[in-house]
Amino acid sequence: MQHIRNFCIIAHIDHGKSTLADRLLEYTNTVSERDMQNQALDDMDLERERGITIKSHAIQMDFKSGGQQYIFNLIDTPGHVDFSYEVSRSIAACEGALLLVDASQGIQAQTISNLYLAIEHDLEIIPIVNKIDMDGAMPEEAKDQIIDLIGCEYDSIIEASGKTGVGVPEIMQAVINRIPAPSGDPEAPLQALIFDSVFNNYRGVEAYFRIFNGTINKGDKVKFVNTGKEYFADEIGVLKFKQEKKERLSTGDVGYIITGIKQSKEIKVGDTITNAQKPTQEIIDGFEDVKPMVFAGIYPIDNDDYEDLRDSLEKLQLNDASLVFEPETSIALGFGFRCGFLGLLHLEIVQERLDREFDMSVITTVPNVSYYAYTTADEKIIVHNPSDLPDTSGLNYVEEPFIKAQIITKPDYIGTIMKLCMEKRGTLTNQTYLSESRVELTWEMPLAEIVFDFYDKLKSISRGYASFDYYMIDYRQADLVKMDMLLNSEKVDALSALIHRTKAFDFGKKLCKKLKELVPRQQFVIAIQAAIGAKIIARETISAMRKDVTAKCYGGDITRKRKLLEKQKKGKKKMRQIGSVEVPQQAFMAVLKLND
Repeated sequence: MQHIRNFCIIAHIDHGKSTLADRLLEYTNTVSERDMQNQALDDMDLERERGITIKSHAIQMDFKSGGQQYIFNLIDTPGHVDFSYEVSRSIAACEGALLLVDASQGIQAQTISNLYLAIEHDLEIIPIVNKIDMDGAMPEEAKDQIIDLIGCEYDSIIEASGKTGVGVPEIMQAVINRIPAPSGDPEAPLQALIFDSVFNNYRGVEAYFRIFNGTINKGDKVKFVNTGKEYFADEIGVLKFKQEKKERLSTGDVGYIITGIKQSKEIKVGDTITNAQKPTQEIIDGFEDVKPMVFAGIYPIDNDDYEDLRDSLEKLQLNDASLVFEPETSIALGFGFRCGFLGLLHLEIVQERLDREFDMSVITTVPNVSYYAYTTADEKIIVHNPSDLPDTSGLNYVEEPFIKAQIITKPDYIGTIMKLCMEKRGTLTNQTYLSESRVELTWEMPLAEIVFDFYDKLKSISRGYASFDYYMIDYRQADLVKMDMLLNSEKVDALSALIHRTKAFDFGKKLCKKLKELVPRQQFVIAIQAAIGAKIIARETISAMRKDVTAKCYGGDITRKRKLLEKQKKGKKKMRQIGSVEVPQQAFMAVLKLND
């Protein structure tokens, strides 16, 4: 136990976590040269394509120092605000954290929020200034910011470069000297925390755990405290670059367990594993319950695939515990699921993973947040879906979720950022200069306003120099209305949205125009309307495809042509009454990109 070190890397997105992890793996010869590739721990195609970490990855490294062999368990974490739940799970399994700050960008919003998570769990922090080899690097300035933030000694900050490998030996030495060895009693009853799990088609569910007390042997009968189920440990081992079987794991170890579980519901991330014969009395806490921020409906394109979609979501939930879902039905789309996500990027990634990993093509409805509706009978209703909103006659008022947003940027962009936040109904509560070239703005704003495109717009108006982080504060009363989309006087419930009254007209107009481009023309006129209750606020018309029925009339009396046109008119009217309009899948996706 004295020679084990468990630590994670925390940083803002794109500050070089995965690249530094690559250098640590090379330095300890954990990965052979043949297997080595950039972002070695990011094993998803999506992570490589986008250059971001989506999943936290655990890997064990062996390192020799001063004639003594050490075991390092590194848990790489994501940096995007949408995956902060992954970070909280990694932190719960560690004793220390490497705090990575980009020398050219300085401390950014997500760095601060991840740092606070680590401090709450009493982790030992090792500050590192990364990318010192870059042309625009300002290591001295970055160091001053770190000292202001955590109050450490100037000499304790390590200068490093994930690209060239500078500073890696110093980091390894600091991990040994500064991060405490795991504490715990190997003789006590087994107490292990599940911090992740994956589904393997051949072996069932593999759970990743960290042992806080006790010992586990291959073949032991173990109990999952939360579900109360008991199983035999068919295989246990450690997480090297490829899994390595072991006969026994003890206090402080990080490893995996395979028990032959085939049902994904039977393992919960954050659960405690204990010995069935000698169970522990204490359940490990310190795990956040996931709070979804954004809700959207996910439906199979073919209704026969409903059960397959359920299985795919359950398997995906094993690997991504922040995804929550429940069944729902829609008149336009049939049977599907109402899913909760941590943000819009999370929604996009889940949709992409369903397609790539499970070959499930799905339709996603307009994302929205959850509201509280209060009726005239003093009843409180949670509204996840616009169709859940009670009728206006029985509705007293609606409350929407508000967030506190921290934006760190250069002073040059304050004006444009203020304009953007005020458009999004934000209120500035604080403005602090962290240094001459960095200012922190604190806003209170409705969550619904940042769900769509806020992050992208913020990045573009600040040329990538603004960083953004947010957390929920409370619910506040708001003048919200339900806007319905009508195609040929029929409601398309999947396109309904709850929106602030002042923005309904513009949003309705944009949506009508977009649908006009996307809905295919028919032989009859199609009216696209946006309505609030019985009041139509915007309209576009798709003209009919017209067949030239008078082509066969050569000259002659005009009444012959008129007779044919009248006949066609009656046919069109009848066609319009019985004709249904198919809404293409792109229409549902287009709503997300309305403001592009």
